[in-house]
Amino acid sequence: MRYGLLILPDRRWSEARPNWVRAEELGFDHAWTYDHLMWRWLRDKPWFGAVPTLTAAAAATSRIRLGTMVASPTFRHPVTFAKELMALDDISDGRIICGMGAGTGAYDDAATGGRSLSARERAARFAEFVELTDRLLRSPETSYEGAHFTAREVHMQPGCVQRPRLPFAVAATGPRGMRLAARYADVWVTAGTPGNFEPKSYEQLLPLFRKQAETLDEACADIGRDPATIGRLVLTGAMVGGVLESADSFVDASGAFAEIGFTDMVIHQPREEFPYQGDRAILDRIAPHLGTGA
Repeated sequence: MRYGLLILPDRRWSEARPNWVRAEELGFDHAWTYDHLMWRWLRDKPWFGAVPTLTAAAAATSRIRLGTMVASPTFRHPVTFAKELMALDDISDGRIICGMGAGTGAYDDAATGGRSLSARERAARFAEFVELTDRLLRSPETSYEGAHFTAREVHMQPGCVQRPRLPFAVAATGPRGMRLAARYADVWVTAGTPGNFEPKSYEQLLPLFRKQAETLDEACADIGRDPATIGRLVLTGAMVGGVLESADSFVDASGAFAEIGFTDMVIHQPREEFPYQGDRAILDRIAPHLGTGA
C-alpha cells in the first residue's frame, strides 16, 4: 500500500511550505491538493491555485510524488492545462500525477459563467478532456476537433519527463467513468458515493468499494486490459470516515482496503477547524506505518 496526504491550498506559501516538506519527511509516497477556483465550505476563505502550489511544492521537495485531486474541465482547457502539466513534470523531475475528474458544477461553473450541465453532458465533456489531454502529452503535435474542445496544430516540446506521459489518476464511479478509467488511467480514484458529503465509516463503505472495484475489472475486461495494470486509490476523510481516529484505525482501514485490491490510500491533513478538523499529531503516530512505495 502507498499512502498519500491531501493538503488544502488554503494557506499562504510561507505557512503551507512546511506542510509539504513534512509530508515528504514523514514518508508519504504522494501529496495532493484540490484543484478548484473556490471550494464548497471555504468559498469565502483564503484559497490558492493548484498549479502554482504544486510548482512550489516541487521545488521544496525531492522525492514525494505530487498531484491534483482532481483537475476537471469545469474551468480548464486541455491545451493550456497540458502545457502546465508538462512544465510541472519538468520542474519536479518526473514526480507529477494528474488527478482528473468530471467536476460537479456549482461554484467553479458559476465563477466562469458556464451553464449548468446535465450529468450526461459533464460525462461527455470529461471524456473529451481526458482523451485530448492524453493525446497532447503523448504527441509532439496534436490537432483535435470535439464537441467541447478544439486543438489546432498544438506543439508539445520537449514533452513529459515521464514517458510516454505523466500518469493519470482518473476519478470514476459509474459505468461510463469506469470505461474511461479503464482506457486512460494509470490509477483509478474513488471517494465513495459522488455528491454525498455525509461521511460514513470505512467499514460501512467496504461493500460499495468492492462493487466499484468489480465494475472497474469488468470495464478493463471489455477492452482487453489486465486489471492488475491499473492502480486503485481511495480518498478518505470527506465521505470516508473513521480512518484517522487513531493509528490502529489507520492500519485497520489500510488492511481492509488492501484486501479489496486498493494500492493507494489518501488521507486529508488534519486542520484546526472544520472541515477535516483533527489532531495534527496523528500524522506522527501513523508515520511508522508509512512506506516509500514506487
